[in-house]
Amino acid sequence: MAGLTITIRRYRDSDKDAVWQLHQLALEPTGAMLPGGPWSDEDLNRIEEEYINNSGDFLVGVVNNQIVCMGALKKKTDSVGEIKRMRVHPDYQRKGLGQLILNHLEEKALQLGYNDLVLDTTTKQDPAQKLYEKNGYHKTGQTSYGGLDIIFYEKKFKSLLNK
Repeated sequence: MAGLTITIRRYRDSDKDAVWQLHQLALEPTGAMLPGGPWSDEDLNRIEEEYINNSGDFLVGVVNNQIVCMGALKKKTDSVGEIKRMRVHPDYQRKGLGQLILNHLEEKALQLGYNDLVLDTTTKQDPAQKLYEKNGYHKTGQTSYGGLDIIFYEKKFKSLLNK
């Protein structure tokens, strides 16, 4: 991130269009866009309800007034949080922004008292898999949906404290 000035902040209503654009821009090249079902992107129409007001958070990273990365934390159960919507603009990938957002979300998970974190990604998203595995997430299963193979990951609270 040398020479890159980034501000990480909570999502605002005025970010809605930029978040949708980033979501599509980052996912389309991977071939991991899914219409409807359990991996629907309809939660992006209800960010405050789904994340911020539901024992979670939704963060964006801003460079030169442009949202270039994002990620969310969602309550799965009272003790388990779920990392969602990790996206980095293609022009800003491989600069540590995914790591930065993940660090902030893990810190928030600790503050909220989650014992474990879970997430999923597709087999098509190799950089995401590497990021999660590097950060102590372990594969817990795999399924197929809409023509994609989806990998489930988990990270225990103890690993959060020792990362």
